[in-house]
Order: sequence, then structure tokens, then C-alpha cells
Amino acid sequence: MSQTNARLAELGITLPAAPAPAGNYVACMQVGNLLYLSGAICLVNGEMTHTGKIGESRDIAYGQAAARVCALNLLAVAKGQLGDLDQISRVVQLNGFVNGVPGFADSPAVINGASDLLVDILGDRGRHTRAAVAVTGLPKDTTVEIQAIFEVY
Repeated sequence: MSQTNARLAELGITLPAAPAPAGNYVACMQVGNLLYLSGAICLVNGEMTHTGKIGESRDIAYGQAAARVCALNLLAVAKGQLGDLDQISRVVQLNGFVNGVPGFADSPAVINGASDLLVDILGDRGRHTRAAVAVTGLPKDTTVEIQAIFEVY
């Protein structure tokens, strides 16, 4: 069992099926040793798991849970491309978008849900640069969308 699969099992986490692109784009693209991952939303097995705006009917904890779903979707896409998550040498960057009310200023706290999970799963390989931005709308009213760049072996 790979190191990352063992860690997922230890944490009691099962990766979802990698979501298919919802438009005319690809879920990921490898260029050299970088894997660019398209934005992942809170879609698992065709069903939205987290919808709505943070600061309206949803709180930061809800947003953090949504960010974790997005991170797991990113890992599922990466695993589909690479075959084994141990091929990730590091998470280079996350760009997190939070569906928030106008003026919502706690996007970093929400995106911490994804950042913390990636470090829990990948250890130091999961530490990354990041942007966390509030927006007033996201596809399918998802609560969070995250795109990423992974360095791979």
C-alpha cells in the first residue's frame, strides 16, 4: 500500500470518484512536472454536497467542510491522472473561491479546510502557496471552488 493510501486509510477517508468536466475543458493537464487541476466544486457522485453563501445561511465551519470536499475531488482527479498519489512531490498552489455575501472577509478561514486536509494527508508535501477569494456566485451555487497546481515526480 502506498504511503498516501495508508494515510487516507488511517484518517478514515475514501476518495470520491473523480468528477467529469462540466464543459469544454479537461480536469487536469500535466506540463513537465507540473499537474494543473481545474476548479473542483462540491460535487460527489453527481450530487452537490455544499451549496449556498457563507455569511448568509452558511457559516465558516460549513465552508471548511465544503473546502475539504473540493480538496478530495482534486486528489481524486490527480489519482486518476497519476495512478498513485505518492507521485505528488508537493502541492504548489491552491486558488480558493468562496461563495460569500458581499463584503465577506473570512475566505482564508474557509479555505483552511482544504489546506489543513492536504497537510493531514500529504504531510509537508501538502504545504502550499494560496489565494483565498470571496466571490458573489459560483457554478451550481457551490459553496467553494478550488483549483490547484501539484508538482509530480
